[in-house]
Amino acid sequence: MGLHPSTDFGTWVAAALTLFIFSFMYKDNPFYKFAEHLFVGVSAGYYIILNFWTVIWPNLMVPLGKAFAGAGVVSEHKGMFAAEQGDYRGWLLIPSVLGVLLFTRLFGRIGWLSRWPLAVIIGVYAGLKTTAFAQSDLVAQVQATLQPLLQKTPWQTVSVFVFTVGLITSLLFFFFSREHKGALGVASKTGMYFLMVGFGAGYGFTVMSRISLLIGRFQFLLENWLGRR
Repeated sequence: MGLHPSTDFGTWVAAALTLFIFSFMYKDNPFYKFAEHLFVGVSAGYYIILNFWTVIWPNLMVPLGKAFAGAGVVSEHKGMFAAEQGDYRGWLLIPSVLGVLLFTRLFGRIGWLSRWPLAVIIGVYAGLKTTAFAQSDLVAQVQATLQPLLQKTPWQTVSVFVFTVGLITSLLFFFFSREHKGALGVASKTGMYFLMVGFGAGYGFTVMSRISLLIGRFQFLLENWLGRR
């Protein structure tokens, strides 16, 4: 077993940046700040270019160019603003102006103009996603809880029973119309334990995923960079 360092320049750059990030475990230093800023800058630039060519160009620039050229989805409707469903034409100027106003945040005095497109984005997104989330999350969760207590096997029956108890007691934990005393107090405290188990499992899953990323970087350093076999 020996070391055979890589001769690829890109691998050495990646290894150096990885070590710069790991240097934060000692203390904050210029090497870590350089790698951090580089990562944020490259990520921001990448997603800006990606969204320009996959969202803005096909959905705004191309249709807007056709609109100025006099073309439209519905040929019998003349004029840039003769819009109907499927025929936006010149109305695309509105989202394009709102998009430009987003960048006014970079300029101090007129930065308040960016609040208007942000308000439109948040309002439209909330309106569109409310029904979608209600259908995919709320309704789906309610349907998943409607299970018969008696299952095919004893273990399935116990699992459904524990799930039902956890669901009811967890909901009672958030019932604040009455003081949590007596039976309600016992139920709410039981629900608190179920919630703690759920939050703990979620936190553990997050830690495991981060450790998996850490192991991946160590494997890169040992195998791809140092060539340990």
